[in-house]
Amino acid sequence: MVSCGGAAGGSGGPQGCCASAGPPRSARDESARHGNLASAASALRRRSATGRPPKLDDAQVETVRAALEQGAQAHGFEADLWTLERVGAVVTRTTGVTLSRASVWRLLTDRLGWSLQRPERRAAERDESEIARWVAHEWPRIKKGP
Repeated sequence: MVSCGGAAGGSGGPQGCCASAGPPRSARDESARHGNLASAASALRRRSATGRPPKLDDAQVETVRAALEQGAQAHGFEADLWTLERVGAVVTRTTGVTLSRASVWRLLTDRLGWSLQRPERRAAERDESEIARWVAHEWPRIKKGP
């Protein structure tokens, strides 16, 4: 406990001389306390975001969205799957802005609202009836033991 030794006889208690005991006051609290309501109102207004501005403006993001919705094959890729590297290449081609993999991820998830989708690991040529026939006729012939 800190003793301040003031008019209260140095007791250092909550009603002692330490008027500033308790949580610190903000500028908003102080200006409202002193009757300056205009300052208090301005302290409550929303402030613009701090930090570095995004590399892509809203119009560029919409251009990228339209390009991505065409599909990966429309941009010269073999499979119609998007990877971060492929999306980054399309962003560079369409806007001239180069983004890191982390920035491409933030673009896809935060600004475009896309989520991670993983394709099923199944052959496109899969024939369910042929698989059922093989399991019924061939597997028992090949299988060893009971």
